[in-house]
Amino acid sequence: MAYYSTKTYGHERGLSCAFRQPRAFHSHCKFIHGYSLSFSFKFGASELDDKNWVVDFGGLKDLKNWLEDNFDHKLAVDRADPLAVALCDLETKGLAEIVLMDGVGCEKFAEHAFNFASNMINEKYGDRCWVESVEVREHGANSGIYVREQNGK
Repeated sequence: MAYYSTKTYGHERGLSCAFRQPRAFHSHCKFIHGYSLSFSFKFGASELDDKNWVVDFGGLKDLKNWLEDNFDHKLAVDRADPLAVALCDLETKGLAEIVLMDGVGCEKFAEHAFNFASNMINEKYGDRCWVESVEVREHGANSGIYVREQNGK
């Protein structure tokens, strides 16, 4: 048996991030484009805390700050992008704030957010609770989800 709760940072938060898919040769996604991303975190616990909570939503400020640092008016650049150096040059020219990542796009953003949140939740709560999944939405029609492995990793 498990309990679950969710925390969402919606499109209205203004996590406006631009990126490109360097391997999408067949698609307009090869061009720099952006969205006001939405992040939804699902937390699980085998037992509730003394307040009957899975996690204390008020204690997620580090997560909110990490999202802002990585996705608020940023240009996310895939380290493997053959044009990464040229894209990073936009920052030296004062045209963009660059965040280098190992992969970009909803699915990879969900994985990056999952990993950060999992480390944070583990530090705060130990084994009592965990991050079950993270969903990142570009808009109402498109999202990517990263889910915790069955063995708990």
